[in-house]
Amino acid sequence: MKTKSIGNIVTIGFALFAMFFGAGNIILPPIIGLLTGEEWDSAVFGFTITAIIAPFLGILAVLFSGDEFTDLGKRINKTIGIILATAIILSIGPLVAIPRTAATTFEVGLLPIWPNFNPVISSILFFAVTLTLSISPSKVVDIIGKYLTPLLLIILAIMIVMGVLHPLESTVDTGIGAVESFRKGFAEGYQTMDVLASVIYAGIIISAVKAKGYTSEESKTRITFLSGAVATSCLLFIYGGLVYLGATSGYPSNTDLKRTELLLYISNHVLGSQGTIALSLCIALACLTTAIALVCATGTFFSHLTKGKVSYKTIVIATCVFAAVLAVNGVDKIIDYAGPFLGIIYPITLTLILYVVIFGKIVKRKIPFVGAIATTTVFALVQFYMAMVLDPTVEEGLTFQLNECIKKIPLYNYDVPWLLPSFIVFVILYLFNRN
Repeated sequence: MKTKSIGNIVTIGFALFAMFFGAGNIILPPIIGLLTGEEWDSAVFGFTITAIIAPFLGILAVLFSGDEFTDLGKRINKTIGIILATAIILSIGPLVAIPRTAATTFEVGLLPIWPNFNPVISSILFFAVTLTLSISPSKVVDIIGKYLTPLLLIILAIMIVMGVLHPLESTVDTGIGAVESFRKGFAEGYQTMDVLASVIYAGIIISAVKAKGYTSEESKTRITFLSGAVATSCLLFIYGGLVYLGATSGYPSNTDLKRTELLLYISNHVLGSQGTIALSLCIALACLTTAIALVCATGTFFSHLTKGKVSYKTIVIATCVFAAVLAVNGVDKIIDYAGPFLGIIYPITLTLILYVVIFGKIVKRKIPFVGAIATTTVFALVQFYMAMVLDPTVEEGLTFQLNECIKKIPLYNYDVPWLLPSFIVFVILYLFNRN
């Protein structure tokens, strides 16, 4: 393989890693390690499936269908695909994920160093930098992959290597077995929400691959796949290292656990007096790279959706201004209103990804895919309704009985009760439609 190709693969792979690796991705793994202790490796295995492999499948699903998410949406229905894409881009864009990156930077990155810093000024500065670096979509991948990501990786790698060579404590038996630890990591991986981001990031990555001269189907697939391998390898190293640091932190788990405090504890004890500054820089870089990618994706999507009637730059500016206003509300308020919304979109998107990757080249008709998506949608809406109205202290009524029935469905403990029913509907419709 030519040196130029290797350089392009590494640059694009680093960019994809940074797009996925937001601030939440730093905060989640250590507490998984703390709670699972000696079985931390089983937790890493579970976390890898939902936080690394599933998002990579999202990239592949789009690649197998075309060049962007709307091509993937056409596998079910063009109109439905556009509606789903719009819902995803709004949820991981200006309504939730973009303002959350700025709010997290302020609360975790700035406040530990400057306790009296103003959130409004922080939001303005954050989005001023984001706007400057995302205003030109053709340069986004190079900016992130060549400059921002290497610095982020170096800081995290130093902390992980030092923590592995000089662990703070030994791992302890927390009373959680290997199966439960796997389940814990598997469930926590959903919280990264990278599956939603993957189908949108895929368009940016594929466009970057084509811009570097890989336009044939074979070369485009090869470079995208290898770049994804670089990104997933980096994610596995960082996630695994952070889970191990949590498992060996010696942090008292019987206290009121706060993810940010655990991370600060680890960084301060591993890196000494410079730990807070190093962690703040990591948080800022992780949030910034994610925000740039999401702003770019939002601008590109709505510019294409309006067929150029609204320019990319106009949408990017509007997105940054809107997100800057929401960011001032803080992380907790953003998460509170985002949870139910994401709880509906996430399983629908994951269903589409799984069935396109596994059956996309075998099943050409749309009906089986539509049936699987419809089944998952029903489950998502029912669970959303029950989460809104069900009182766990009242063990009676139709809603309670329905909830108990859903709990008996296989894979409920892994937060995918819709998977087996959707597969059954997919197979039935495939056989019926074929005949």
